[in-house]
Amino acid sequence: MQNFLIRRFVPQGEAGDPAVRRAYGQLAGGVGIALNALLCVAKMVAGLLSGSISVLSDAINNLSDMGSSLISIISARLSGRQPDPEHPFGHGRVEYVSSLIIAFLILFAGGQLLISSVQKLINPEEVTAGWPLLCVMVLSALVKLWMWAFNRKIGKRISSSVQLATARDSLNDCLITLTVAAATVIAVSTGEMRVDGGAGALVALLVLKSGFDVAHETIDQLLGGRPDPELVRQLAEEVRKTDMVVGVHDLIVHDYGPGRVMASVHAEVPDNADIVRAHEAIDEAERRIYADLHVPIVIHLDPVTVGSERVDAVRAQVLEAVKAENPLFSIHDFRMTDGQNRINLIFDIAVPVGMKQDERAQALSHIEARLREKDARYRMVAHVDENYQEA
Repeated sequence: MQNFLIRRFVPQGEAGDPAVRRAYGQLAGGVGIALNALLCVAKMVAGLLSGSISVLSDAINNLSDMGSSLISIISARLSGRQPDPEHPFGHGRVEYVSSLIIAFLILFAGGQLLISSVQKLINPEEVTAGWPLLCVMVLSALVKLWMWAFNRKIGKRISSSVQLATARDSLNDCLITLTVAAATVIAVSTGEMRVDGGAGALVALLVLKSGFDVAHETIDQLLGGRPDPELVRQLAEEVRKTDMVVGVHDLIVHDYGPGRVMASVHAEVPDNADIVRAHEAIDEAERRIYADLHVPIVIHLDPVTVGSERVDAVRAQVLEAVKAENPLFSIHDFRMTDGQNRINLIFDIAVPVGMKQDERAQALSHIEARLREKDARYRMVAHVDENYQEA
């Protein structure tokens, strides 16, 4: 069924294509609205007839899921809009905002359910249950399990935080529905009606935790989280295999929403290389990376001395001193000015993101002291960079 729906409503093309992403989002949203509407009506009727607060709360939860599906459709349309003068990098982050709205809806539903359940614990009411109610709940759980698999498949295929959040919510709903059904049976068979309220409270706490998890992940994406390590590896590898490139550093990935990732990087080339040939090689690398990985990238050329035994030996001394201070440190853009009484060692040192200024200053002081022990003429001229990939 899942593959049939995808073939029927999603055009052929790569998942990164905005039109394909929009079609996936609209399909998932439409399916979500239709199924959640049916479940909401069925549970509302069953809950009113049985007097079960947990079943009614589950129906309200499905109603909020309809809102989430509607947001998914709106998000798919807005995020696929073309860049404009006010938003030159597109509207991809609309998906993150939509995920945050879904998280708030989940939290609201959980809060309302918790209030109702506590009231039911304080003032328990008679609950009746029969085969129709149990059939509704079991079928609902199966539908939610299918929706979890469907949204998870789409979310992974198009790297959509909205669909992955919806998938998680669907799995929670499946577990919630089974819990409610079990609690209703126990309440009716034992005559202890507080079980219904207790089950509702447990369900509410699960819903609230799910909402907090989705909100936390989405806020991380909005603030700018660590880039995908696999993408970082692929980008660095593609630049390294470019003709004349001998090193890569300062790779930064800019995330403007799913399918809208840009990057910049420094590529080291021999300082005696033909600048025109080097420029042509870098241009070719930028085109190749965009064609293969769909990532626009800007590559900056850094000339470095290659093949000098003297420079290589001193660079090795500097790297040894740096690694002795902290194995997470690295160096690049190394060069030196050699004199009779003073030797300037000029380089960039990359440190982990978040390292305090006083810790940086202390580390640099220790490194320079180690270098001066090797040669009193050494003078360190270091610029500190943050290594965003090792945060």
